[in-house]
Amino acid sequence: MATNTKSVDLVGDEAATNLVRAALFAALVGAFAYVTFPNPVSPVSVTLQVLGVFLAGIYLGPVWGTASIGLYLAAGALGAPVFQGGSAGVGQLVGQSAGYLWSYPLAAGAVGAVVHRGVALRDLDAVGLPTLVGAMVLGTVIIYGFGVAGLAIVLSLGPVEAVTVGAAAFLPAEALKITAAVGIVRSDAIAAA
Repeated sequence: MATNTKSVDLVGDEAATNLVRAALFAALVGAFAYVTFPNPVSPVSVTLQVLGVFLAGIYLGPVWGTASIGLYLAAGALGAPVFQGGSAGVGQLVGQSAGYLWSYPLAAGAVGAVVHRGVALRDLDAVGLPTLVGAMVLGTVIIYGFGVAGLAIVLSLGPVEAVTVGAAAFLPAEALKITAAVGIVRSDAIAAA
C-alpha cells in the first residue's frame, strides 16, 4: 500500500515564510549588537539592537516580531555570539543588560500592535508618521523601563542614578534610531511604489 505524500504540507507556506522572516530579523538584531558605541555616562554601551527590535515589530507585527526577538534571546542564551559586542550565554540575561534584553520581545510586540492596530498585518503605506513614531516611543519606554529596573537591581543603584545612567544617557541615540527606522520604512514604501 503506497501513500501519496505529494500534496502533504507539514507546515503551511505562510507559517514557513513567517518563521524565515522571524529568523532573519533575529539575525539582524544579532548583527546590530556588534555595532557598539561607548556611553561615557552609563556602564551599558549604545548598540543598534533597538533599531532591529523596532523593525521587527514594524515589519513582522506583534506576533512574529515578538517571536523573532524571542528567537534572538534563545540563540544568545544557547551560546550564539549575538549579544552586545558578540557576547553570549545565559549570564547576559541576568547581568547589567538583562533588563534591556528581556524587554525586547515586549517592545517588538507593542510596536507591532500599535503600527498594525492589532495582530493582523496591514499595509505600511497606510501607517501615518505619528503612529509610526508613537509606536517606537512606546517601545522605547518599555525598553528603558525594564533596563532601568534591571540596572537598579543588578548594580544596586538608586532610582535617580538608575534613570540617569540607564535611560537619560541613551535618549539622543534612541531619537536617531527612531529617525533611521522611519527612513527605512518610508524608503521601502517608496521603492515598492
